[in-house]
Amino acid sequence: METNMIHRINRRKLLLCASSALGAGMATSALAQIAAAGTASIMVPYPAGGASDAIARIVNTPLGKELGQTVLVENLGGVSGALGAQKVLSAPANGQYIYQGSPNEVILAPLANAAVKFASEDFQLIQPICYAPIVLVARHDLPANSIDELVTLARKPPKNQPLSYGSVGVGSMYHVLAEHMGQRIQTAMSHVPYKGGPPLLQDLAGSNVDFTFLPHFAAIDGMVASGRVKILGQVGATRAATLPKIPSFQESKLLKDFNFSIWTGYMVKKGTPSDVVLRLQKALHDTLAQPKVIESLTAQSQIVAKPMTLEESARFYAAETANYRQLAKAVGITPQ
Repeated sequence: METNMIHRINRRKLLLCASSALGAGMATSALAQIAAAGTASIMVPYPAGGASDAIARIVNTPLGKELGQTVLVENLGGVSGALGAQKVLSAPANGQYIYQGSPNEVILAPLANAAVKFASEDFQLIQPICYAPIVLVARHDLPANSIDELVTLARKPPKNQPLSYGSVGVGSMYHVLAEHMGQRIQTAMSHVPYKGGPPLLQDLAGSNVDFTFLPHFAAIDGMVASGRVKILGQVGATRAATLPKIPSFQESKLLKDFNFSIWTGYMVKKGTPSDVVLRLQKALHDTLAQPKVIESLTAQSQIVAKPMTLEESARFYAAETANYRQLAKAVGITPQ
């Protein structure tokens, strides 16, 4: 009888423990999902070694410490960033994959590339990470040394041959900006698409294309210092803190109110549990507040983003999506 009583007591304790564990598990399951595999990954939709990759490798280790787990960087380039994006969207919505995206990949790529099968709304932006000033870079021997001189040259090009501009791909932000510029100054220019920044800069240095729009990064400064290219201006209302000596478009006379910058943000698949999203958001906020992270991003010519609430991030993302869709439509971007 005593043995039976002990069994009943132990069974009752076991049931109570199981019930408590189940309740706790339900309350914390969302938090546990991101750590279920022991690691998380930042998906960079470009090969290793580029500017986007540099941002991820500045962030991943301190972010991992804030999350209490390892955060790896995974590189998967191709199809205007869509291969990496699709891998994230094909994975479970548990926060294990964090997508590092910009308007190029998550807004413009679906509008310009018929092979891209996702929509901007398939992602939830957790937090913008940084902004980069966009600069207009020209071949070193272009007979224009300012934005106004470039506009004048474009309107009356030598031998009536339209100026040529390069971009990192059809439908990229820099393609859209150059087309928008052409509309603003009422001048047709010739588009030369490239498969990425390195071959574009190589041709620009070889004077095979007249100019391009690109996010500013250190390699461009090296090419300027060696006399291979020149920067005519930065696209913005004011001079960025990282580029105090480069005049803004707003300082020109012929192309004012041409204000753009490129942001990089961390996103997850829409439908990721709110607890996971909140945990990632807090970890990102804490990471971006670290002096070493700020210093390292600044050295990459990045301006660290201010913390946003999830509601602010959602409004920002919706507004950016609407703005770039409108701009892409205005310049005639269609899926190809």
